[in-house]
Amino acid sequence: MGDEPKSSHGVQSLEIGVCVLKVLVESGSAMMLKEIAAAADMHPSKAHRYLVSLVRSGLVEQDHENLKYDLGPLAIPLGLAAVDRLDRVKLGLNCISELRDLTNETTALSVWGEFGPVMVRWERPRRPITVNVVTGNTVSMLATSTGRLFAAWMPREIVRPHLERELRQGRSMTFKTLDQVESVLQEVRTNGYSFVKDSDYSSRVLGLAAPVFNFKNKITMAVSIVGVEGISDLGPQSLAMTELKRTASALSKRLGSTRS
Repeated sequence: MGDEPKSSHGVQSLEIGVCVLKVLVESGSAMMLKEIAAAADMHPSKAHRYLVSLVRSGLVEQDHENLKYDLGPLAIPLGLAAVDRLDRVKLGLNCISELRDLTNETTALSVWGEFGPVMVRWERPRRPITVNVVTGNTVSMLATSTGRLFAAWMPREIVRPHLERELRQGRSMTFKTLDQVESVLQEVRTNGYSFVKDSDYSSRVLGLAAPVFNFKNKITMAVSIVGVEGISDLGPQSLAMTELKRTASALSKRLGSTRS
């Protein structure tokens, strides 16, 4: 029993090998030995020894024509299995709770449902005046920052019927045509977030939302901050904006997205 390692101990060689593997994962393309060694901050001969073992395991493969190394056949099922076991909503709920603590604003998590974006959960800040968000409610595609966010990044053939229906029902005083909607959605894509002030639902309510992407680089959730004009600062240089972008980006990376 004395030969068994303690749980706090690790295998240093394995940790170094994972470091080399991480270089290939983050590169996004095949690399030469000297490039891998430089990125891993180690001598090429040392990097080569680890690469040999990684190739034998199937995690890495080498092209015998250009001698470049890339992720091997075992890396694909390993990565897909890890993504498949992730509970995206659970991760998202933890993130909006932390975001609430950092910003002291109302935060919310949304996913795409059968009839549009659905609020899964919201977190109340520690301040006397807050904005209540209805959990389980399907929100407007046109009048909310979350709705516009999904409209901007979801496939057009999916969101177009929803947008047309809201226009027909006159649910928005801001938009009258799809061309007007598309102009705003393009701005959302360019900025990387959606902001709505004085929505058709309520005056003085501020909505800020950022997309969360999955390993297919498709939108899978939205993280939102809802504030009150005159009390909340959700501007471009605000703490809320900075932390929202950071939260959405970190969550996207955790779900396997390679979007920058």
